[in-house]
Amino acid sequence: MTRAPRPQGHTTLRRKPATALLIAGSLLAMVGCSDSNSDAESKPSTTPTAVSPSPSSTADAENAAVLAAYASSWSAHTKAYSKASSAGTNLKKNTTFEALSDIENNLSVMRKAGQVTTGKPVLHPRVVKVTDVKIPTATITDCVDTTHWTLINKASTKPVPLPTTRLIKYVSTATLEKWGKKWMVTKLTAQDQAC
Repeated sequence: MTRAPRPQGHTTLRRKPATALLIAGSLLAMVGCSDSNSDAESKPSTTPTAVSPSPSSTADAENAAVLAAYASSWSAHTKAYSKASSAGTNLKKNTTFEALSDIENNLSVMRKAGQVTTGKPVLHPRVVKVTDVKIPTATITDCVDTTHWTLINKASTKPVPLPTTRLIKYVSTATLEKWGKKWMVTKLTAQDQAC
């Protein structure tokens, strides 16, 4: 099921309409999330995983560009959720298609409910595949940690009660396409799998 990122493991709009206010969730999944609170885990990884056994500097540069586009998309996404609006963000700079549609749908639900997010998710992305075809594509996996990304009532600033069964750390995948020299996030899929 395709979803936009979800603060604190929120249930997606499509899955449970009654909990649609809980926002949907994340991009890309990576196995091996840790529970430690080290500084290294509070920032997105900028070290790409090699695509081939003996990566060239070109492959490393491409992986770095993919990860930078992904991080930029997440940064704008987090900013949009913090005010329940994509206005004034760079969300369209690196996000399009299904991913952007899901995020905009979630933002609409948040506005109607008077909700925003505080804090930010911690990402652990890695490039798992880059294909060199007419329109190059890339796949990223991530472990999204929403421990400090909280859905709140905008007026009261109190946390919105959430289901106890929600995943706080979950696997997510993202698909990106290269448009000219620029990588664009086209699809975000949050998995029903803890990491």
